[in-house]
Amino acid sequence: MGAGERTGVRIRVGQREGDVVGRDHRALQAAVDYVASLGGGTVEVGPGVYEMGDSLHLRSRVAVVGGAGTVLRKCDGFESRLAMDGDYGEEQVTVVDPSRFRVGMGVAVRDDRSGGFHTTVATLLWAEGNTFGISRPLNADCMVHNNAVAQAVFPVISGYYVEGVRVEGVTVQGNRQNNPALNGCRGAGIFLYRGHGAQVRGCGVEGYNGDGISFQQSNDVVVEGCAVSGCSALGLHPGSGSQRPIIRSCRSFENGQIGLFLCWRVRRGVFEGNELRGNGKTGISIGHKDSDNVFLRNVVVGNGVQGVLFRNETEPMGGHRNRFEANRIQDNGGEAEGYGVRIDGETHDLTFVRNAIGDTRPAGAKRQRIGVYIGPSVERVALEGNDLSGNAEAEVKDERSRR
Repeated sequence: MGAGERTGVRIRVGQREGDVVGRDHRALQAAVDYVASLGGGTVEVGPGVYEMGDSLHLRSRVAVVGGAGTVLRKCDGFESRLAMDGDYGEEQVTVVDPSRFRVGMGVAVRDDRSGGFHTTVATLLWAEGNTFGISRPLNADCMVHNNAVAQAVFPVISGYYVEGVRVEGVTVQGNRQNNPALNGCRGAGIFLYRGHGAQVRGCGVEGYNGDGISFQQSNDVVVEGCAVSGCSALGLHPGSGSQRPIIRSCRSFENGQIGLFLCWRVRRGVFEGNELRGNGKTGISIGHKDSDNVFLRNVVVGNGVQGVLFRNETEPMGGHRNRFEANRIQDNGGEAEGYGVRIDGETHDLTFVRNAIGDTRPAGAKRQRIGVYIGPSVERVALEGNDLSGNAEAEVKDERSRR
């Protein structure tokens, strides 16, 4: 039984007809909040482009289901410098130029020192002159002398402290060229924070200025059959203690940095049948305490530097006991360097079984120079039955002999 299906409550949003009629985030939010007030159910979203001036805020036990032609488009973003310091815990901001800000709009507030989780994403609740109330207290001091700004940026779909939500069949257009960037710890085309048991199925995210799909501190999340492309940073971003994620049959391609980024403490996940292709730097990146995960039958092809990267972490923080089986890790690398798999740091107990790790392009066009690079501080890497043919320089480069 999927999220929101126990009560049988079901309403429809349409641009011309439905239980709720509208063309922007307000109609969608009204429907979600109504269904949530009845204990849960399903909001069906009809075809059309819905202009998003704030996130669609998910509610527990509510499913949002679109279909062919259901598009949620991020509005054009803008920003203003703060006219007054925003203090930690303060619930208002004062901007230099208030002319484009409106009550009900989503905003992000930060300065040059308050990135990551210290960025505050909220909704404007009231206005008095150039001062606006915000729906969440500031997560950090945002100082004028550190270039503090308020920006009209936010996740297109957002779920904070929710359980049992489902998003299905919706396309998010990020309008990247007309928006400032928002970091993936606080935003993405689809973003979850402590969204346990969430399901994201059959969705698309295109051209968000940041990450495509990001979930943080969210356990037992399933992302299946989704496509993420053209985002400026990361395609798929499970992170910050998310346990037991399942990412299956997804495509993450032509994103600016990394196709699949395991952030911190992602453990006991299953990543199966995904395609990570043509991303700017790396297909799959693993690092800080990302342990005991399984990567099965993925295609990791044509990424700018390496197919798979184990980041440079000390032993207590390494990405240990990860298993790669029956993956195709081919044709990665650029003009300067290229690896199928690069293992850095004091990482240990990795297993690679029956993978194809090579370069299939003609001799003059090969960029994946090394099949598997093993750094000098790495321990216990098992390579069993892999096809390592076709790499331009070496099947395996093992730096441990230099210790």
